[in-house]
Amino acid sequence: MGLFASSVLLLLGFIYWATAGYMARQTDATIEAEITGLAEQYRRRGLAGLVMIMTERTVPNPNDSSLYLLTTSNYTPVVGNLSHWPQHAEKEDGWLNFHLKDNPHDGKPHQARARPFILRGGLHLLVGRDIRELKDIQQLMLRALGWGLAFTLALGLIGGLMMSRSMMRRLDAINQTSRQIMTGELSRRIPTKGTNDEFDQLADNLNAMLEQIEKLMVGVRQVSDNIAHDLRTPLTRLRNRLEQMRWQNPNTDEYNMQLEKSITEADQLLATFNALLRIAKIESGSHSSRQEPVNLEALVRDASELYEALAEDKNQSLTLKLIPQLQVQGDRDLLFQAIVNLLDNAVKYTPSGGKIGIILFKYKDIIEIIVTDTGPGIPIEAQDKVLQRFYRLETSRSTPGNGLGLSLVAAVATLHHAKLRLKDNAPGLRVALQFAQS
Repeated sequence: MGLFASSVLLLLGFIYWATAGYMARQTDATIEAEITGLAEQYRRRGLAGLVMIMTERTVPNPNDSSLYLLTTSNYTPVVGNLSHWPQHAEKEDGWLNFHLKDNPHDGKPHQARARPFILRGGLHLLVGRDIRELKDIQQLMLRALGWGLAFTLALGLIGGLMMSRSMMRRLDAINQTSRQIMTGELSRRIPTKGTNDEFDQLADNLNAMLEQIEKLMVGVRQVSDNIAHDLRTPLTRLRNRLEQMRWQNPNTDEYNMQLEKSITEADQLLATFNALLRIAKIESGSHSSRQEPVNLEALVRDASELYEALAEDKNQSLTLKLIPQLQVQGDRDLLFQAIVNLLDNAVKYTPSGGKIGIILFKYKDIIEIIVTDTGPGIPIEAQDKVLQRFYRLETSRSTPGNGLGLSLVAAVATLHHAKLRLKDNAPGLRVALQFAQS
């Protein structure tokens, strides 16, 4: 309000200076022009000519505000419409400001402004104006500007209060929703008015953030449940074996067999936790990846050689279609692990006699690594969920695995600014890693 009032005051001050001030300056300029003209007439026509001109100009005229007076050196009036030289006049840079007390119109004293001039011979010439109307106009303008300032400030204050109340209501809605969310109601959302103003945009952003937070919380709960399911069974088996081994003779074959199985169970548990830690490091950016040119053809061939024997044992065909000399910048170990995970899933879920394919090609500025299989595939509604940790389509969770394979692939893809696409292979699944070449 202070800044607003100051700006309005400056604006009104400029309006007053540009109007009333201009009129006053014009009055002074007119007086000075008349003095210059009368002095010129006195120089050319002498005292008689000056008296004649001033007599003509002082003919009584009720609408004329001009003031003239010619006096001798001792201020004795000679001619003019003033009866005497102004007494008690205020001097201001050669100007005289005084009051007229012989006003023929209303008998009230009012202000006048004049300029004195000394002619040859010691004569005193006074030319001025009755500025009553100018002062009235100035007073009228000041009153009008004062009322205008008062009304403007009043309207500004009312508008400011209304805007403040409106903003406070919107902020209160945000605060109330935030308090409800803090009490555990994660489904609450900030209401919007549909005006798409700054508050609506803020509410939309906050709601989007809340949606993401809710999804993360749900994901954390799901991961906790999945961890409980996946780790409870192997831990139970491990405990039972250790319990049995406590009563067995350590020198028997049964004891050694149970010991090997216990070690295998412990290794599987460690592998699960290591995979979790590796995904967490990749997603948090704390993984010290080595960015270097990676030959994708050699990488895919190395990964496929690991699974050729396993695919043959399951009577599966593994085919490669690779374009040579394709490279990307990245961490070779992580990219190798991602391809291995895709091949492991393909071999695991493809039935005997099925087909597995690996395709490496480039179109425009995109390099793609595609792994296809003829297994059961993944429903469209579950394709986003399978990228979550420990998520498995099989609710019984009896199939070997920990549900972290595709999660690791997604984390590696994000680290390399690549896109992971899952599509139906009709039948089976088609997984593509897309690398954009800059």
